[in-house]
Amino acid sequence: MNIVLMGPPGAGKGTQADFMKAEFSLPHISTGDIFREAVSQGTELGKKAQEYMNAGKLVPDELTIAIVEERLARKDCLQGFLLDGFPRTTVQAEALKRVLQKTGRKVEAAINISVPQDILIARLSGRISCKECKTVYNTSYSPPTRPGICDKCGGELIQRSDDRGETVKNRLLVYQEQTSPLLDYYDKHKVLYNIDGNRDSREVFYEIKEILQGL
Repeated sequence: MNIVLMGPPGAGKGTQADFMKAEFSLPHISTGDIFREAVSQGTELGKKAQEYMNAGKLVPDELTIAIVEERLARKDCLQGFLLDGFPRTTVQAEALKRVLQKTGRKVEAAINISVPQDILIARLSGRISCKECKTVYNTSYSPPTRPGICDKCGGELIQRSDDRGETVKNRLLVYQEQTSPLLDYYDKHKVLYNIDGNRDSREVFYEIKEILQGL
């Protein structure tokens, strides 16, 4: 199965991706993780990506498409993949379509997780993560046992710069303006599945699982 996981920042895509890759043994390809790794390593791409990420803006298509194409060419993706964070624009969706056509593949399902904006803002503003193992917490919904300390490894918990204040609102605005048209794109291709993400994560996954098992 070749799956695109969609939804605004804070919709719970990371949690659902963990469930999906465990259930269906799919490689999880997150462009956000790729860019953050490049930033931490101080590569030229990372420096360019950091400027956009810190401002809550999308990384330009030419940088993103090249990274994704290289990743999808690896052996572990030949039997299926789960794309998280890409495509984010119709231009990227068309580029992905061309990349997959080279090997006779196509997107079989675009799973869109929908959550009200006020809930998204609350989720993002309270989100913190471990510097060491990357485990994510929320100060309101799923706080750590000890403030500032990761339950799993004891590492320091920090808040990402793009989860703060006005940057959160800007990220959601960018999503609405540039990414929402993807819903129409995949709807026209008859592969779009809309999921209510304002529920317990297990309930959300149960619906996604039923959809994917039916493919």
